[in-house]
Amino acid sequence: MALDVDRAEVPHTLDEPAPKTLRVLDQGAFWGNLGVSLLGFSGALAVLAPSGVPQLSFTAAVTACVVGTVIGSIMVGISAIPGARTGAPAMMLLRGLFGTRLSYLPTVLNALQLVGWGTFELLVIAQGAEALFGGGPRWLYVVLAGALTTALTLRPLGALRLLRRYVSIAVAIAMVYFFVQLLVSHPLPDMNAGSWQGFWPGADAALAVAVSWIPVASDYSRHSKSATGAFTAATVGYSVTQIACYLLGLLGLALVAGDADKAFDPLLAVPLGVIFFGILVLREVDQSFANTYSTAVSIQNLRPSADRRVLCLVIGAVITLFALTLDIAQFSNFLLLIGSVFVPMFGVLAVDYFVHARRRDWDLSAQAPSRWGMLLAWLLGFSAFQLINPGELGWWSQLWTGVRDALGFTVPTWMSAALTSFVVAALAAAIIGAFRRPEGS
Repeated sequence: MALDVDRAEVPHTLDEPAPKTLRVLDQGAFWGNLGVSLLGFSGALAVLAPSGVPQLSFTAAVTACVVGTVIGSIMVGISAIPGARTGAPAMMLLRGLFGTRLSYLPTVLNALQLVGWGTFELLVIAQGAEALFGGGPRWLYVVLAGALTTALTLRPLGALRLLRRYVSIAVAIAMVYFFVQLLVSHPLPDMNAGSWQGFWPGADAALAVAVSWIPVASDYSRHSKSATGAFTAATVGYSVTQIACYLLGLLGLALVAGDADKAFDPLLAVPLGVIFFGILVLREVDQSFANTYSTAVSIQNLRPSADRRVLCLVIGAVITLFALTLDIAQFSNFLLLIGSVFVPMFGVLAVDYFVHARRRDWDLSAQAPSRWGMLLAWLLGFSAFQLINPGELGWWSQLWTGVRDALGFTVPTWMSAALTSFVVAALAAAIIGAFRRPEGS
């Protein structure tokens, strides 16, 4: 019996085959829970009032949430398919795209961003606990969240089944309850007060949150019973709940005049709000769990024989220590910069895996040859992203703003950095791949 239990869990190293045990509901519950985040309640402001354009009307903001989330969720769903087919995690799949040695660069970048976001999530949980209990020792909330996060990573497939059986139901009840309370107790905001001018920047904000999960999707879909199930679970599970989370956030922001610092207040003010908000605070641990576990799996691409349990323990301790000592808000723009590299990378992966790979094997071995053409396609897409949205990271932003000015390029308000970079990278990969001779010819 013990052997059967072990087979139902993630193997300790990448040298062992991945068990295919996750059904659609298991994965759907996981992605559905990732779609609900405490950050979504305040993050909805980025959709409602994108930087540099007039504030959107409520109708425009809702539409932008739906459009951006659905497009981003489809991208996540597609990125989950290769993992389900090959049984390989996300960063190991990049061996087939770039070659083994070149795959180390995005692997390191992914590990850095995941550690950063894992740290950020522990702070979000602590802030939620402070709002829930009216203060208290933040360090204690961080330590408890870090310990629970680390514990879940030791048996990750068991954690996903736990989400399906219990947490997802509780979260669904809490979300429905908050919707009913806010809609019954307060009138709807003026639906048409505002503009549609910033629609695509607003949609881009929702899309960016969804596609941030692209570089980890195959870490979980590799255990899916089918590629179709992996795609469906990620696309439907994530899109439904992120849309619901952002809509609830927009309703709440309307009640606090768009003050993101008070985003939790409308939820806590309703009857029994403390209880249901507590469910959402506890649920936030699945975000830190995903970031911590995927960091360990990413590192295994560098050293496949490393024991993921040891890696998870070390990483869990590191992000807890960072959350106790760092002001992660200072690093938010850096984390967004790193995250922006993965949208064009997905464009390259999608074209090369689903189109060009029909002419060759997807080489995941340690000897996979370097493929500089695909690296070039990725860099072209990344450059397109930075020209449109260089962020606010000091000298880096100034560099790309200078390049944009030198080119005489003015960014239209309708242009999406994420979608444009994806298209540029995909087209470059298609052109470069078309001139590549099939192996064996």
